[in-house]
Amino acid sequence: MNRRAAAHIRRRGHRHPVTVRVGGDRGASTLEAAILAPVVLMLIAVAVISMRIEVAAQAVESAAHDAARAASISRTQTEADTAARNAADDALSQQDLTCTRGPTVVPDTSQFQRPIGETAVVTVTVTCVVPLNDVGLPGLPGTKTLTATFTSYLDQFRGRS
Repeated sequence: MNRRAAAHIRRRGHRHPVTVRVGGDRGASTLEAAILAPVVLMLIAVAVISMRIEVAAQAVESAAHDAARAASISRTQTEADTAARNAADDALSQQDLTCTRGPTVVPDTSQFQRPIGETAVVTVTVTCVVPLNDVGLPGLPGTKTLTATFTSYLDQFRGRS
């Protein structure tokens, strides 16, 4: 407080500036934190779960792509089935994605029967049941089923059986 203000207060008969205390705000920040903390933690958990599902979906899609490509460069239908399953397993293990009860790989290699010169494709569907129960959010399902399908063309002028 400057001299002029202090002189004005003394002239009016006040010795000290009046301080008003309000006791009604005590503990308000603690109450706000107690209310907001669970909401913020739930938002963080939802973000983690969403990110985990998105990363797992990309891994399953990549596995379907790799499986279809591996099947399409195989010479026989039996080799294509085996190559598709192996490629999907390898792709998922490289992504460190654990599927409950293992991934389901369903290659459709029926078009290997088409004659040379005709367009033919191999379609592979990969399904993975991703566990989510380790996040520990109440009301969250324990697993999420993710499925991806990819189609790859067979070389129409290459021999196949």
